[in-house]
Amino acid sequence: MNTKRSYGKKLPQRYLQQAILKLLRRKPGKFYSVGNISSKLKAKNSKDAIKSALDALLHKERVIIDGQSKYSINPKQLDQAGVKVVTLQGKADITASGAAYIIVDGQEKDIYVPKKSVAGALQGDLVKVEVAYIGHRRPEGKITEIIKRKRTSFIGTFQDFKKYGYVFVETSKLSLEIRIQPKDYLNATGGEPVVVEIIDFGQNKRQEILGRIVQVLSPANRNDFEMQTILVNNGFEITFGPETLAESDALHDHITPTDLNERRDFRNTLTFTIDPHNAKDFDDAISYRTLDGGLTEIGVHIADVTHFVKENSALDLEAYHRSTSVYLVDRVCPMLPEKISNELCSLRPNEDKFSFSAVFTFDEANQIVDEWFGKTLIHSDRRFTYEEAQEVLDKQSEELATELRHINEVAKHLNKHRFRNGSINFESDEIRFELDENGKPVGITRKVRKDANKLIEEFMLLANKRVAKYIHTKADGKEIPYVYRVHDLPDADRLMELALLASEFGIKLNMDTPQNITASLNSLSQDSEHAELLSVLRPMAIRTMAKAAYSSDNIGHYGLGFDFYSHFTSPIRRYSDVLAHRILYANLQGTKRVSKPDLEDKCRYISLKERDAITAERESIKYKQVEYLSSQVGNVLPGVIRSIIDKGMFIELIDSQADGLIRFESFDEHLVIHPAKIKVTGQRSGQVWRIGDVINVTIVDVDMDKRQIDLQLADEDESED
Repeated sequence: MNTKRSYGKKLPQRYLQQAILKLLRRKPGKFYSVGNISSKLKAKNSKDAIKSALDALLHKERVIIDGQSKYSINPKQLDQAGVKVVTLQGKADITASGAAYIIVDGQEKDIYVPKKSVAGALQGDLVKVEVAYIGHRRPEGKITEIIKRKRTSFIGTFQDFKKYGYVFVETSKLSLEIRIQPKDYLNATGGEPVVVEIIDFGQNKRQEILGRIVQVLSPANRNDFEMQTILVNNGFEITFGPETLAESDALHDHITPTDLNERRDFRNTLTFTIDPHNAKDFDDAISYRTLDGGLTEIGVHIADVTHFVKENSALDLEAYHRSTSVYLVDRVCPMLPEKISNELCSLRPNEDKFSFSAVFTFDEANQIVDEWFGKTLIHSDRRFTYEEAQEVLDKQSEELATELRHINEVAKHLNKHRFRNGSINFESDEIRFELDENGKPVGITRKVRKDANKLIEEFMLLANKRVAKYIHTKADGKEIPYVYRVHDLPDADRLMELALLASEFGIKLNMDTPQNITASLNSLSQDSEHAELLSVLRPMAIRTMAKAAYSSDNIGHYGLGFDFYSHFTSPIRRYSDVLAHRILYANLQGTKRVSKPDLEDKCRYISLKERDAITAERESIKYKQVEYLSSQVGNVLPGVIRSIIDKGMFIELIDSQADGLIRFESFDEHLVIHPAKIKVTGQRSGQVWRIGDVINVTIVDVDMDKRQIDLQLADEDESED
């Protein structure tokens, strides 16, 4: 954002504080009156509002005040040259040039690190960076310490040079040469793909990266190789260690008298699961029973992973290291071994299971009148797929019809209440691949979310919200550190850019207050479902949002509109939920406060691993999209213009949702690009192509290695055919 930009509208208090700080940072040491600040910001906030923002910044020691009631940036940690030097901790994002950007939680801008100051950091490493803020310049720094390597294992190609070998690792963000001693070849002969573990990152006399081969891969099945590469190069192990597997194999699910005494028994209460048709790890179930006086009890039962995975065991340490299961197109890389995730903990039908439950009592108006949390025993009577449950709701099936339809009625009530109280609706389409026996995609369909999906979602949200609220209430003013799922306010600059772009489409977005922002974004989302032109604004609106994360500091969840929110409902696949279960259970028995700094370190780590998993999942989808289209070179397909850049237009192909590029150099005339990049116009023909237009394109080339799809406008004759 240009620091001299005038805001021209009333800013919410949080954004007003940010704007004031930006102004004061431009000239450290200069003092401004409230009137000066108001004049320079050109915001529509009153002087009283600006004074209130300054008072808040004074309280935070972000600004100082002189004897004439003028304000300046706090000179604390500023030297005489006006340079503020701080040390921060963040995740390294390495560029193709070898420079890096350090992503720091809570930091408005990423910190640029030139190539010479990267200090051997690799993609995703957790590092300390020393950064100097000089006026309003982009923050720039140098890496002073690598706190934790994102990963130590990579997939690359091995070459044998007789006395020694090298594994060459090449990705879009990584290029490594790893020296291997002959004793560490593991029967590799040269030319094959291998998994290599780094044992020295260059701290030796030769300053070479040293490693050992831990697995030789077969390149025969390219799909299998590519999926394994995506996992390993994003920091996920593709096998479990022997100690972890030994602990898992020794576990059993026998119910002891102690278990019966410690748990509430729901085995005679109607219980069922609703999951995707191909699911194996059923980590949540719903129970239902009617009570006297028109009351209904609905239980949310979650697999009790902590019954089996004890703190600081080998299983626990590996689960924390992985932090999450990773769902690629054709496989799951699980957080826990299969015996736990698919057998012991999976809430399979017709089996007694250990669970941790949130049980709610509703009156006839679907209002919660009571709630209970605790360890339980359950017995699932029926396993529904989403499709089967939907048939019941659509009255095509009568199995458990009364119960399912009543639960759905309660879910719809919860949903209406949630959106009335500030939830933002940004449901996005997902695609499902139909794969052949070799994992090659032969078809793509869009997943449709119906009431059966939303029913489960609403009760999971309810359990997560009420658990977090319970811990807060129990604290009674003296904090009980907990794992919160937090989501900050949207980025002010990006919101303004979205509002500007929307105005080009004739849409006015009200960004004055967080409530108005929510209403505007929901309205935009609703309208975009019926207008392809507006649907291009939806991903831009999503990008204004902060990233949700885990934290022991609760700031609420802006996107859901919840003051308190945690993750409690998926401990088979999320370590955050394992932590939440342990802390909750300890505080059901009494009051226990874990170390908040230690908990915050764990929250930061699992947040980073979550982002790695998202990256891996997106890479697998991209690979499958490109693989699917590789057999369609020359075909004409419909697509939507999603964005315009200096060299071309990005097109989202409607059927596959894959992105391809039409380069402007492929046109037979000069094109004029609109300043806001919402359209291009042919200088000779006068033809206009706008963002949101549906056009026919020809697939010209597909590069599997680079995951790129090159397109051209289809000839009119081809389009008519």
